[in-house]
Amino acid sequence: MARDNHGSPQEDAALVSLSPSTSSSPRPQRVFSDLPDELLQAGWEKCWSKRESRPYYFNRFTNQSLWEMPVLGQHDVISDPLGLNAAPVPAEGGMPTTPKETKPAKRRLSEELPIPDVTKKLKMESTPATTPAAVPCSPVVPGVSLEEKQFANLIKATDVYWDLDIQSNVVVKPPPPSHLLPSPSQFLPPHPEVELLRSQLILKLRQHYRELCQQREGIEPPRESFNRWLLERKVIDRGPDPLLPSDCDPAVSPSMFREIMNDVPIRLSRIKHREEAKRLLFKYAEAAKRLIESRRASPDIRKVVKWNVEDTFSWLRRDHLATKEDYMDRLEHLRRQCGPHMAAVARDSVEGICSKIYHFSQDYVKRTREKHLALLRDANIPEPAPVAPSPDKRVFCHPVRLTTPALPVQGGVDVQQDGSLVCVRYKGESVRVNQSYFSKLFQLYRLSCTDDPGSEKFLARVWCLLRRYQVMFGTAQFEGSGLQGALPVHVFQALHRIFGVTSECFASPLNCYFKQYCSAFPDTDGYFGSRGPCLSFFPVSGSFEANPPFSEELMDAMVTHFESLLESSDQPLSFIVFIPEWRDPPTPALTRMEESRFKRHQLILPAYQHEYRSGSQHVCKRDELYYKAVHNTAVLFLQNEGGFQKWGPTPERVQELCTAYKHSGRFSNSSTGSSEKEPTREEGTSKDSMNN
Repeated sequence: MARDNHGSPQEDAALVSLSPSTSSSPRPQRVFSDLPDELLQAGWEKCWSKRESRPYYFNRFTNQSLWEMPVLGQHDVISDPLGLNAAPVPAEGGMPTTPKETKPAKRRLSEELPIPDVTKKLKMESTPATTPAAVPCSPVVPGVSLEEKQFANLIKATDVYWDLDIQSNVVVKPPPPSHLLPSPSQFLPPHPEVELLRSQLILKLRQHYRELCQQREGIEPPRESFNRWLLERKVIDRGPDPLLPSDCDPAVSPSMFREIMNDVPIRLSRIKHREEAKRLLFKYAEAAKRLIESRRASPDIRKVVKWNVEDTFSWLRRDHLATKEDYMDRLEHLRRQCGPHMAAVARDSVEGICSKIYHFSQDYVKRTREKHLALLRDANIPEPAPVAPSPDKRVFCHPVRLTTPALPVQGGVDVQQDGSLVCVRYKGESVRVNQSYFSKLFQLYRLSCTDDPGSEKFLARVWCLLRRYQVMFGTAQFEGSGLQGALPVHVFQALHRIFGVTSECFASPLNCYFKQYCSAFPDTDGYFGSRGPCLSFFPVSGSFEANPPFSEELMDAMVTHFESLLESSDQPLSFIVFIPEWRDPPTPALTRMEESRFKRHQLILPAYQHEYRSGSQHVCKRDELYYKAVHNTAVLFLQNEGGFQKWGPTPERVQELCTAYKHSGRFSNSSTGSSEKEPTREEGTSKDSMNN
């Protein structure tokens, strides 16, 4: 794990803050006025104070309020109490001209967002504090209550690993009629009560999986196998639940079956010492004998396995001077001789585990959906009906909009700050997120949500989102974090600057760098900018980054989807794909991309010489934010002709991208003395020359 954390790429990133308001109005009530253009451009508005029954002037940029008409260049009583930087007041009340170099700097989009007074509607908890006195007559911050100030502190980011101001001109089209996956807009709107039930059932399903592996095969569930099962099932699932599969063919998951079978009869761990190798060889032989004696097997299979096991035991008793390599060679020989026979014997049992987990999931989906539909009926919201196919027209990309109306405001969700973490609770169930990421979620919500202008549903939707990703990751330490790993900030900056990348194909509201991205859960993530799952996303033009979770089935489906998009588009389209370079055996996705006619260039980032940001970055400590990759990463450029002409990976551009990895996260500190050596190796283009 990384031990050094280089901070935000934007030290001056925007901080969202609440606008001051009167005690009886959620935000300053603007009144019609003929303010000079200079004041309007500087952020001043004329508002009405109900408490004082007279107008005052409010600056939406600085949150400053004045009774008298402001003068440009007048000092800020908070940041400059002595007025040292104040411009001289003109005689006869004239309006001075602001010099060009002192005009207000261009505000970032996230700073210009209108921030409603949501804290009066959100339940806040804090340590007991003395009740503040009545709001003073001075209108510097008129009517800001203690709760408002607390919430304002929660949405101030201290570390920023994203850039939500980057605009995208991506054009998309509706899915073709042959697309079988459910439409992202057809999912039901999230509700804490439903999400709580779903999370409880998923934890129960994980426990069933563990018990079946222990009882039937005598092994612990392979690490991350349940998480990869969820990913693999969603590639083909046409069921109504956003997380649990219920309509898959075949019912037996190839991913789960393969991973369990790899651990039969025992899991083989990495060996460091001679004694470990000897002990593992003995345990494997003993487990193979026990397996073959407890299952139905043909006489020939029993004979072969027992003979090899007895031969191994004899060798262990006889050879006391064997080295670690000798033990490892003997173990590999035993696996080759007995492995196929044990797989044939255990096949039915392992398939039974996979099938039973899938049928449990079907039952849990039914229970969850019945609960959800009951809540809709109670709110007099009709059950969603199938939607007719959308007309085949191209539109600018936008976040997912659910067709079913949102449920009424859910009570019982509260928020509390715990050091650098923000705790969001519902019915005693807490989910946590770092304060900066809580601020990020609030900014994404204000940018993307259209049905909640007052942010009354913000906390409930944040709780549902965090709970969803919490149960998807799993319960063990660091479990699931590899599924959500992200590229370093400097690499994202280089991708945007050099190759025009403005969107991510595999991300989440928690780890995205851009405000436009695809993610797994359109129902919870759409309010925070998600464009829906990548396999249900059909862009016509644009430049994209794709760093998929390391599921072989998902990566293979990704390649099929990208090639179809590149084939059908007549506009510039580019995908820069980051996947592990697994060669033993090679993954189908990597092999297909290397042979694709759309591959324009490929480079390899060596293991331990490049980094990822942790998938648990929204809750981990600063010194755990980055980790070095333990395997090579292949970077492949898939582009149609228009994309190649516009964003082609020329040698200069590729070199600049490689340089960005040197300056990312921990690696820039740990690479002293090796700055002359490039941490990459390149492979040539497939069909197009790089001399353009």
